Amino acid sequence: MENLIKANGVELCAETFGDRADPPLLLVGNTMLTWPDELCERLGNLRRFVVRYDLRGTGRSTAADPDAPDYTLRDLVADAAGLLDALDLPRAHVAGFGVGGWIAQLLALDHPDRVATLTLIATRPTAPGPADADLPEHAPQLMSHIMNPPPVDWSDRASVVAFMVENARHLTGPEFDEAEARERVKQIADRTVVPDGDPGKAHRANQMAIAFAALDSGDRWRERLGDIAAPTLVVHGEEDPFFPVGNGRALAAEIPGARLLTVPGMGNELPRRTWDVVVPAILQHTSGITADG
Repeated sequence: MENLIKANGVELCAETFGDRADPPLLLVGNTMLTWPDELCERLGNLRRFVVRYDLRGTGRSTAADPDAPDYTLRDLVADAAGLLDALDLPRAHVAGFGVGGWIAQLLALDHPDRVATLTLIATRPTAPGPADADLPEHAPQLMSHIMNPPPVDWSDRASVVAFMVENARHLTGPEFDEAEARERVKQIADRTVVPDGDPGKAHRANQMAIAFAALDSGDRWRERLGDIAAPTLVVHGEEDPFFPVGNGRALAAEIPGARLLTVPGMGNELPRRTWDVVVPAILQHTSGITADG
């Protein structure tokens, strides 16, 4: 069941799976649906107390203008720590996907006592904007699609779904499952709160994390990755066109003792076909290290 939880001065919509007595696992993405229902249920059934939530400005959490967010990346990190406080979880295993990976890295750096283990999926060690010279940039074919998108009527659900399914096609590996992508896009669209005004802002914030392009990310943190003390697992798709796999390799190389798992055929996604690899990896990584110190 979803609940609105007051944390760090805002309301965050969160949902839990599994038994609270089991080790807590905080999942950080753009919205809670970054982490599919069935994936969370599987982790919960395998003895993890799973927490997923909508970042502020997405889903049913406190609203914000994605073109001019009134918060910073560090505020999102403080939100995550505040959510753990509100749930009375002093420490948790933390997994971040995509933009959630930035929040997870900074949570491990700035609140190290809150992070038992760190899992970073489909992310990179630098904030939005041009990549560092040694990191691979977005694939040219993907950028061509982003710069020349098909037309979309943001006030029409069917048009939004068709547009986002086509986006998903460009972000995934070669085994694109259109039905699965369509289901996920519809779920996100149906949870999007559209205020008066431009519906495109709300849908793009929920579907595409556009707020991060306008967000104040603060100081760089790549040079601090060597200070991460939490045992770290880096999971990256070998076919990721948004953050090509070299980004994952850099994270694993620069975080002490980090383990790298590359997944053949996986793009910038968490499709069902990868769960038989990703779920056991997360379970193994979070086993044997308690969340209470």
